[in-house]
Amino acid sequence: MAKESLGLLGYDSFHFAVHDAERSRSFYAEKLDFRLIATSSEAAIEARGERSDVYAAGDARVVVTRPERDDSQAAKYLRRHPAGVTTLAFTVRDAAHTLRVLESRGATVLAELEEDTRDGGHYRAFEVATPLGEVRFRFVERENYPLFSPSMRAVPHDDSPNRFGIALIDHITSNMRTMAPHLLWLEHVLGFERYWDVKFHTDDLRKGAGSGLKSTVMWDPESGIKFANNEPLRPRWDASQIAKFVDDNAGAGVQHAALLMNDLVSTVRDLRENGVEFLGTPGSYYDALPERMAERKVSNLVEDIETLRALQILVDGRDDKYMTQIFMKEAALLYSEREAGPFFFELIARRGYPGFGEGNFRALFDAIEREQTHASGNLDEQPVS
Repeated sequence: MAKESLGLLGYDSFHFAVHDAERSRSFYAEKLDFRLIATSSEAAIEARGERSDVYAAGDARVVVTRPERDDSQAAKYLRRHPAGVTTLAFTVRDAAHTLRVLESRGATVLAELEEDTRDGGHYRAFEVATPLGEVRFRFVERENYPLFSPSMRAVPHDDSPNRFGIALIDHITSNMRTMAPHLLWLEHVLGFERYWDVKFHTDDLRKGAGSGLKSTVMWDPESGIKFANNEPLRPRWDASQIAKFVDDNAGAGVQHAALLMNDLVSTVRDLRENGVEFLGTPGSYYDALPERMAERKVSNLVEDIETLRALQILVDGRDDKYMTQIFMKEAALLYSEREAGPFFFELIARRGYPGFGEGNFRALFDAIEREQTHASGNLDEQPVS
């Protein structure tokens, strides 16, 4: 018997708790050309003790929240964790229907359905707890609603396209010590299905000093929403960068969000000129790329390999469908500050390939491992604010 649909439509937004809202503003507005589209109303700030700003690029929206009082939800989160994702939000056709289905499957709903009617439009939303540490999932229905949410006021902004081509959220990746509880929850409560699995270890590169991971991607076939989920792999389980993320984040959480665009070469070139920093990739990756593309029957690369090498962009695909991707540095390494958190962004462009890049997945893992090893001494000396 087919599972009853939740009525998911896509990603709505992801929400951060941060110590430094001005640094976030500079990163999103100045580095990535996100537009400030909404901010907390004074009544909401007074009631909640925190201030939120909403930044948008295409359909990708980020909510940045800074505590104004010690009793706020953001302040409580930041006492237990570094800056990071507190909530993932999804748009739905009918929030009341989604709530009913989730409750029937055992979801833990955190509050009654929030509703608002304004200017002929309506808004409904609710949140549930998840096995992913303290990360909440929020389900939002808007029909001709003029605001981002009832607690926000709109900010006049330029509606022109993002100048770097950022269009929407492609997928979310999370790290945890053990995937099984989260995968079972995604399957039996949210109704997601398995999409892709991979596991590997870098011991072959580091001879007793490497580490590994297991990863499973879950998805909702109706909306196309995808979650990649990672856990450490033995041997050296505790040394895995997945275990390190969980330690640095003080629990399981969202490791990165992938932002989709059409042309990664021009985007990365322009972002580098704008001061955005990315993880490096060894030259051997590009030396082996022609052979790997031939093995995977990709003969139609639009991008020149030497250009990809110069910009450190990764490629993967199969049967003349491929994707390009690159990863920014995690915030803690970027700012040399542990409390900035281990979250980072991926940028991705797809030319017909829906996968996650098996070869690139390992290349990313190896790049983060090298970056963390190189930076660990300096980061260990940074004060925790």
